[in-house]
Amino acid sequence: MGKSNNITVLILLGLSKKNTEILCFVLFLFCYIAIWVGNILIMVPITCSRLTEQPMYFFLNYLSLSDLCYTSTVTPKLITDLLAERKTISYSSCMTQLFPTHFFGGIEIFILTGMAYDCNVAICKSLHYTIIMSIQRCSAIFIACCTGGFIHSASYFLLTIFLPFCGPNEIDNYFCDVYPLLKLACLNTHIVGLLVIANSGLIALVTFVALMSYLFIWYSIKVYSAESCSKALSTCSSHITILVLFFAPTLFIYIRPPTTFPEDKTFALFYIIIAPMFNPLIYTLRNMEMKNALRKVWCQRILLDSK
Repeated sequence: MGKSNNITVLILLGLSKKNTEILCFVLFLFCYIAIWVGNILIMVPITCSRLTEQPMYFFLNYLSLSDLCYTSTVTPKLITDLLAERKTISYSSCMTQLFPTHFFGGIEIFILTGMAYDCNVAICKSLHYTIIMSIQRCSAIFIACCTGGFIHSASYFLLTIFLPFCGPNEIDNYFCDVYPLLKLACLNTHIVGLLVIANSGLIALVTFVALMSYLFIWYSIKVYSAESCSKALSTCSSHITILVLFFAPTLFIYIRPPTTFPEDKTFALFYIIIAPMFNPLIYTLRNMEMKNALRKVWCQRILLDSK
């Protein structure tokens, strides 16, 4: 790798044109601050209350944490580059960015799938819910999510790190990703591309399992009363919204032959910035228990500060 790799710096072509960079800077900075504030507002009440004993909030807590880690691998660099005259990243930093981006992204996908399973058990097997979704089972699912994320990310990383790069060194993106790097490699990447697609296909299979869980729920609640059916649909609607926001653009980018399109940069914003920003809103605004926990924790904090 060291002998055949002549590139030490990569040029990122970025997201926007010159005349819109200031506007994008303000917009993405606001979004990034909103992601931090929103997810911390979720994590603190869940951690400080006994909500972590409930599977839904157990997963939601880790989903918020993975949101923060995931978006922080790309967004700060994107924001600072909007004000930079020349957008560059060193080869080592590029490889360093590639691994955590797919690691935390993989964890998020598996957590969302775990939440789909939790929702399925809560609605379809409600009498056995507490036995099936014990805290030990939830912890095991989370460990499996981290393991799956690591395997997914390590596969991408190992397929890319040994590729020779001898020029050109321009990436038509605002972060280092697999397909743009395959495009720059100075050898035939057909086999590597197939392996990348196979890896993405396994993630797509996980996505399919999550979607099938909600289809099974839809089939099962047909026999419920109108009130119970409405409550079940309300519970699942927030999950389905996040699944669509996160999975649809992800599948568009990765489940295809290894090539890049100009639209990829825009679609990537959905799972890098938009979904992590809307997660707190979707999961709290329609959830009375979460609202009560927020009030309780922050009111107690205000009282302590006043004393």
